[in-house]
Amino acid sequence: MSVDLKIETRPGDLSGIEADLGIVIAFKDQGPAGPVGAAVAARLAEVMRGDRFEGRAGGHLLWHAPPGESLSCRRYLVLGLGRRDEFTLERYRRHLGDALVTADRHGAERVALTLLDDSTGPIAPRDAALALTEGAILGTYRFDKYRSEPRPGRRHLKEIVVATGQAPAADVKAGIDLGRITSDATSFARDLVNEPAGTLTPEVMAGIAHETGRDSGLTVRVFEPDEMRRMGMGGILGVGQGSDNPPRLIQIDYAPGGKPARRVALVGKGLTFDSGGLSIKTSEGMETMKCDMAGSAAVIATMRALPKIAPRVHVMGLMGMAENMPGPRAIRPGDVLKMMNGKTVEVRNTDAEGRLVLADVLSYASTFKDLQETVDLATLTGAMVVALGPMAAGVTGNDRAYVDEIVRAAGRAGEAVWPMPLYGEYAEHIKSDIADIKNTGIRYGGAITAALFLREFVRQGLRWAHMDIAGPAFGDKEYSYIKRGGTGFGVRTLIRYLQDASA
Repeated sequence: MSVDLKIETRPGDLSGIEADLGIVIAFKDQGPAGPVGAAVAARLAEVMRGDRFEGRAGGHLLWHAPPGESLSCRRYLVLGLGRRDEFTLERYRRHLGDALVTADRHGAERVALTLLDDSTGPIAPRDAALALTEGAILGTYRFDKYRSEPRPGRRHLKEIVVATGQAPAADVKAGIDLGRITSDATSFARDLVNEPAGTLTPEVMAGIAHETGRDSGLTVRVFEPDEMRRMGMGGILGVGQGSDNPPRLIQIDYAPGGKPARRVALVGKGLTFDSGGLSIKTSEGMETMKCDMAGSAAVIATMRALPKIAPRVHVMGLMGMAENMPGPRAIRPGDVLKMMNGKTVEVRNTDAEGRLVLADVLSYASTFKDLQETVDLATLTGAMVVALGPMAAGVTGNDRAYVDEIVRAAGRAGEAVWPMPLYGEYAEHIKSDIADIKNTGIRYGGAITAALFLREFVRQGLRWAHMDIAGPAFGDKEYSYIKRGGTGFGVRTLIRYLQDASA
């Protein structure tokens, strides 16, 4: 759960900071790096040689300082970062999170560590502080709301003190402030995805949206089933009609002061639970389906952060919330649904429901003629997981330059996103004999045919990117600061994209 972690800075080196544990970085086959202090660096280099610690990436060496040595930290943890010429900020985020969890296991409440400096390569102090903050907060995140005992992460850890060396204080503060915003937003998205589906229904998500509006000064509008019916939203209503929890369409608007540089819509798929409907999943296939609303979680978490970063962009957050259940009124394979933009869809598989929801939401976004760009996030296809594995999202769209813009933002944010093709020739595989299109294609290229389906509901002239986050949205194992369960994937990319769009 999102828990406050105090991060403060001190100019100079680590030697003057008292703490339960000091974390010092070291590259492979080299001594401690960064503003450590000559005496501490020399002593730790000696310890590293004695223990034959090579500084391999992710390696830890824990040393208890003898009382007679009068060092400021009772213990030191040397964190290996591997070869210096292979160093990246993303690697630092990952390994720092692990090191802080180790510190927590050892009961450390106050940890001292060093800011990356020129000795680690050409890294701006602001970027170093941003990565440090994200690694610390996201790396120690735990969702323990329903546990009787908290797990290691932040059971003990309360405070981090950063030795900043000669770095400009304003740059360091800017990095830490932004890192806290992005990390808190990501943690909020994780909390939403980790909530049980029986607790987080479409109606509850609508309530959270209203709270977000009140707390953040954003405009919120929630469309209920009767209004969606008048608007002709056959897709989201069809998906939700088998459930006792009716669907909702949520709209949150952020307006900057002055003339906006762009007008953007963020669209999130929000299946609070996906049983597959009448095309029911296996019990194993349903185990993680509370995560099928991860796209909407990323959107609402990003919207909450916008007043704090204040981009010069008008942003509309749209979330199509529904629950896909096999009730007596559930849609059947072979049914035909009419979407908001007037196109008809033959339902061949009720488990291909996310695209039906997004069809209406994208159609609604397309009614705003001054809207210039839209990006949707969806746990859409297993085919994308087959293509890119569990740690990366694929992005495609109707404008390659726009897709590249999203990919660049993801790279700077530290999230793995890869551009995918959108072969128009594959559209023949979603043609229907009885309707305009059908909601499934052939077995192969499923991520592409799903994206082509969505393209049918994006108006001409609207730049559109589709991010399939089925792989990284929910983890079944930990990859350092990417935790088991909801990961909050996409939040940092969206924030970076909107910041870039302000320029």
